[in-house]
Amino acid sequence: MTKKNALITGGARGIGAAIAKELSKRGYRVFINYVNSTAIANELVEEINNSGGESYSIQADVRENDQVSTMFSKIKKDHGGVDILVSNANMSFTQKPFLDQSWEEFAQKLNDELHASYITAKHASENMKGNKYGRLVFISSTLSESPAPSFIAHGTAKGALDSFSKYLAQELGPLGITSNIVAPGLVLTDATKQAPEEFKNYIKSMTPTNRIATPKDVANVVAFLVDENSSHITGTYTPVCGGAYLP
Repeated sequence: MTKKNALITGGARGIGAAIAKELSKRGYRVFINYVNSTAIANELVEEINNSGGESYSIQADVRENDQVSTMFSKIKKDHGGVDILVSNANMSFTQKPFLDQSWEEFAQKLNDELHASYITAKHASENMKGNKYGRLVFISSTLSESPAPSFIAHGTAKGALDSFSKYLAQELGPLGITSNIVAPGLVLTDATKQAPEEFKNYIKSMTPTNRIATPKDVANVVAFLVDENSSHITGTYTPVCGGAYLP
């Protein structure tokens, strides 16, 4: 079987790294996008390749059009183009209540989140339509549907991303391209592991499965959605939170 090419933006750490590992184990050729984490991305590539997978690191700031264009052109030239896009790159935001936040602080997150997803999806879809096959997966957050104090910029940006994916599902479906949202709750990454135990215990107590998600929990859902057998699943919003958010 010809390998499918999967690009994971923000793929060097945390959830992105877990997705890269899982997809490589399932036979995909994986491209790990990063901005500054050169050494970490290369270590991940080495780990995957030493385990029998095929992966490549590729640097680009997905907020910059020229860098994104160069990244997709390189994958196209060397390996035939992107078949699967996992839009996972983390965009920083100002964590403030609405009344304390400026429009500029709010708009920065909206613009970065949507611009990165829009431009990468545009490039990916151009390649996918020629093959009548493609998978788009956007990493959102349960905060888009379940607000928390001071997360208004983050939650609103992710809510816009959720809506964007639905429109792509509708427009691109006839071309054989699916688009889906994966929305983690709290996930145990290097960053969140430093959170106070009291807070983590509170989250567990509010979660029906009585645990906090791992990056692999998210990766497993992504792997399901990009599989060839998931061709009739599109426009969905899948929370990965152990039932802590129940729509």
